[in-house]
Amino acid sequence: MDREDQRFRLPGRAAISNHAGRFERHRVEAVDDGWDSDAELPVLRTQTTMEVPRSMISYNSSPDLPFDRSINPYRGCEHGCVYCFARPSHAYLGLSPGLDFETKLIARPDAPEVLRRELSAKSYKVAPIAIGTNTDPYQPIEKEHEIMRACLQVLSDAGHPVAIVTKGALIERDIDILSDMARRGLVRVGISVTTLDAKLSRLMEPRAPAPKRRLKMIERLARAGIPVRIMASPMIPALTDPELEAILEAGREAGARHASWIMLRLPAEVSPLVQEWLAEHYPDRAGRIMARLREMHGGKEYDASWHKRMRGEGPYADMVAQRFAVAIKRMGLGTSAPPMRCDLFRAPVMPGAQMSLF
Repeated sequence: MDREDQRFRLPGRAAISNHAGRFERHRVEAVDDGWDSDAELPVLRTQTTMEVPRSMISYNSSPDLPFDRSINPYRGCEHGCVYCFARPSHAYLGLSPGLDFETKLIARPDAPEVLRRELSAKSYKVAPIAIGTNTDPYQPIEKEHEIMRACLQVLSDAGHPVAIVTKGALIERDIDILSDMARRGLVRVGISVTTLDAKLSRLMEPRAPAPKRRLKMIERLARAGIPVRIMASPMIPALTDPELEAILEAGREAGARHASWIMLRLPAEVSPLVQEWLAEHYPDRAGRIMARLREMHGGKEYDASWHKRMRGEGPYADMVAQRFAVAIKRMGLGTSAPPMRCDLFRAPVMPGAQMSLF
């Protein structure tokens, strides 16, 4: 068992192990040689390295997603949500989707200039860009690097529509840019609230803002005229899904006008990480939770098929969907906001390029 994490104390971390990714040929295993066995282990600290991206805009053709392009200012996420479906992406970097994902982060400081260059290409066709669909652009290291703010300014200057998903309170720092974009119909924000239970939240998403703090984010964004969606995601059977209606109601009271939900997904390395976490913190419910998930995916822990992966199938999935539909109707919440404007887009002018006369 490759438990490199045994060499450290893990306060504020959700993952329990640091198993090598599925592409690695070798594994690391910590061995106690008997020396200094009583010494206190050091705390596992966050490390950040820099990357120069060749491109920023990633395109997709998934029918499950309401966008066809996205950008990611960072790789990995210090929020450390144990259920994060983006964890397997760290395996492509030769890093573990476990503790590495939340402690070995990669910042992309040249992202704003690369994004500006891509938007200025003659072949570029405008459509809303999604940010935060893989890793959170407002995770703690954004306070130091301000890459997200710089990218947001590029989009604002170009009149480009953007949809943001986050748990990070740092988004409030950018209300000046976001409120201006909102007045022009260029922005939508989704705030993910997985539970209203602060203790549960601390265990499964240890470095994300507490639930009450996220509701305050919704309130402040809404007050600034920024359209906000409450995202009850992911719903975990027998653990967080009993809170569905309460989460939606809290979001509505804070100022959200739209809502959505997604069932827990366990792709690739996420499944063993979540099962380890359940065995550690909720052993009495672990079997029931996994049974419900398998029930919704044809006996498998996860089915990546289009139209199935986000919510699953079967009686339990249908019941949660019906509860959501009834709740939002009663609360007056919508599921889809008006489309953002694309007609305001003007391609950025790169240094040395000739400006248009019109």
